Amino acid sequence: MLKKIGQSVIFGLFCAFLILFVAPLFQNVGVFTAFNQKEIISYNSAVKIASPAVVNVYSRNFSPEHSTFEVENLGSGVIMSSDGYILTNKHVIENADQIVIALQNGVISTNVKLIGDDSFTDLAVLKIDAENLPTIPQNLDRKLEIGDVVLAIGNPLNLGQSITQGIVSAIGRKTLTESGRQNFIQTDVSINQGNSGGALINTAGELIGINTLRFGKNTNELSEGLNFAIPINLANQIMNKIIKDGRVIRGYFGVSTDLLDTAKMQGYEKGVIIANVDKNGPAAKAGIEAGDLVLKVGNIDALSPSQMMEELAEMTPYTKVKVVVQRGDQLLNFDVTITELQAQ
Repeated sequence: MLKKIGQSVIFGLFCAFLILFVAPLFQNVGVFTAFNQKEIISYNSAVKIASPAVVNVYSRNFSPEHSTFEVENLGSGVIMSSDGYILTNKHVIENADQIVIALQNGVISTNVKLIGDDSFTDLAVLKIDAENLPTIPQNLDRKLEIGDVVLAIGNPLNLGQSITQGIVSAIGRKTLTESGRQNFIQTDVSINQGNSGGALINTAGELIGINTLRFGKNTNELSEGLNFAIPINLANQIMNKIIKDGRVIRGYFGVSTDLLDTAKMQGYEKGVIIANVDKNGPAAKAGIEAGDLVLKVGNIDALSPSQMMEELAEMTPYTKVKVVVQRGDQLLNFDVTITELQAQ
């Protein structure tokens, strides 16, 4: 009997030792954090860095009936320079008689100049007269990864500035517009009317994109958790071109490609297969036909449909370029005069 009592006492002391000395070790690795956590995960510091540079954008049209301007559309914008250049979506300010910018410090500007816009990327550049405006830091060397936590800042439904949180679901989405020239960041961040043109930031408060749309053309097609932003490197390129020329000047080749019918799928090692040719375009006038395999444009190898189209878009209009094409067993050379791509 005494032996059993002694064993029970020893076992009890052993359990007490575990509780007093071993349990704190597990607490450090998170086993008991639900009961003892003193700090919470917060993105407040990132929001403090970025939110002052996100503005509310209102598109107003004149109403003859009321003899006044009335808000027809709303969105958000991002201050890109301390002297007042602002990026937003083209669809936010399209056909507006007057654009109004509301800064987060309460200042309202009705003297807003539209510098230019771009239909292919749905971006527009605005300018207000101001100095020492807040901007959002950018780190173009930081690689965006699928699964990164991101925050959207905007003015959904005109409720006032709001923050929503999600993750990066995918990058490099290129097939969401008719032109196929977009390069979206896909996220599950909540986006509503009024968020368009606002900032997408990472948890360091760095600007990584311009929120632009939800997937779907109407309310029946809209999907939950399927939203898109324009990467900031592309947005910067478009903005700088608009500031320089008032528009984005792109080269036009006059062909389309099929992303599902690639050269490699047909057994070719490289090249881009032409799916359709604009009969009035530069390629057709030079003699290029649907079904041709483009191997080289100038000094640049044609590696993929998106890569080739991007290279062509960067070419200066009305310059002549040599295009190497394989047609059956023949290797052909064409001199193509690139023209300017016109927005439809």
